[in-house]
Amino acid sequence: MSINPALFEGFSKLSQEARFERLMAMGVLTLDDIAFIKSGGIQSLQLAETLVENAIGYFQLPLGVATNFCIDGEDYVIPLAVEETSIIAALSKTAKWIRQNGHIETAVFGETLIGQIQLAKVDDFERFSAIIAENTPFLIEDVNKVVAHTMVLRGGGVKSLTLRALPRPDGATMAIIHVHMDCCDAMGANILNQVLEYLKTPIEQMTEEQVSICILSNLNDKKLTKASVTLHHVPEALGHKLEEASLFAELDPYRAATHNKGVMNGIDSVLIATGNDWRAVEAGIHAYAARDGQYRAITRWRYQEGTLTGELVAPIIVGTVGGVTALHPTAKQCLTMLNVKSANHLSRIIAAVGLVQNLGAIKALCTDGIIQGHMKLHIDNLAMSAGATIHEIPLLKEKLTLSLETDRRISFHLTQQLLAEIRQGERVV
Repeated sequence: MSINPALFEGFSKLSQEARFERLMAMGVLTLDDIAFIKSGGIQSLQLAETLVENAIGYFQLPLGVATNFCIDGEDYVIPLAVEETSIIAALSKTAKWIRQNGHIETAVFGETLIGQIQLAKVDDFERFSAIIAENTPFLIEDVNKVVAHTMVLRGGGVKSLTLRALPRPDGATMAIIHVHMDCCDAMGANILNQVLEYLKTPIEQMTEEQVSICILSNLNDKKLTKASVTLHHVPEALGHKLEEASLFAELDPYRAATHNKGVMNGIDSVLIATGNDWRAVEAGIHAYAARDGQYRAITRWRYQEGTLTGELVAPIIVGTVGGVTALHPTAKQCLTMLNVKSANHLSRIIAAVGLVQNLGAIKALCTDGIIQGHMKLHIDNLAMSAGATIHEIPLLKEKLTLSLETDRRISFHLTQQLLAEIRQGERVV
């Protein structure tokens, strides 16, 4: 999709109505979409009853859009469901910087998800291994025919089985069978778990060993999504600072935790907006970040001769069919807004958002500091929390902005004090 860059200009300064008009001009929203958003979203409890037990309502998050994204030569408006101030502003600003001075490229490597069949103790691992190896073709053919037939018709299904031996503290051996399955455009949790449960019986019968647990793994290192940013004309001092910030998070797990949280600010927000399992992706990414025994940054930035390059590689397993993505009208609307054509397409967009969000965060740390930008956007929240009226908010925001610029800090207590001064002044007048 190609969007006239002029439509992104000044987007954050527009009224809500004007934003809707721009989004319609971009071709990402229709009049029906806008009417649905204005209505407050889902009004009926029926969907909630379908999705969860003991449903009593919905918990709403703000839904916003990040602008200026150009990924693999295609323009995007990115929907994000998130409550934290400054995430969308930082994303849009950083995406514009990249759009003007560089590019974003993405790719997916691998196609299969991993399911695990655990046998807590096997008496003779060599015998067990030989039986599994001999019967692997039969097991794959059987489960694809009986359980994963529709997935096979779409080009997916179980592709292979591998066996691992894990030494136990008591000297015995635990056996783990990895089932590698292509779930196409579905997130695949339900169908993969059904496949694993089905395989339990024939494995027990042919090996005379007992299966303990069957469950998918969220650490899926057989299907990885990569996003990379190349940014030109970066000032030398800034470039070196960004590289040092990256090295800090690559080497120190205490910093890496917060660094990766910043990445997930972008990733989770798109996952939630599109109805995907953000908890599963979080677990997979954090586990992947610790794959060599130490928790590290999930991104890497390097600077050389005016050019900054960044990279994110992670398991980002998402779906565009089935589950909440098919049932939740807002999730469907967000997928339509992104114009995604497959699950892999969505995972590439999400990886790009995470990497761009990360760049925005470390740039803030290396320049103005995280407080200056974040708190400037947090002023509205402070004013509302203090109980300012619609008439008091403009003057209160002006005073808070001045205090932030001079003292580099603001607080809820200060907001209350300034509001009290405003009201005292009005009484005196």
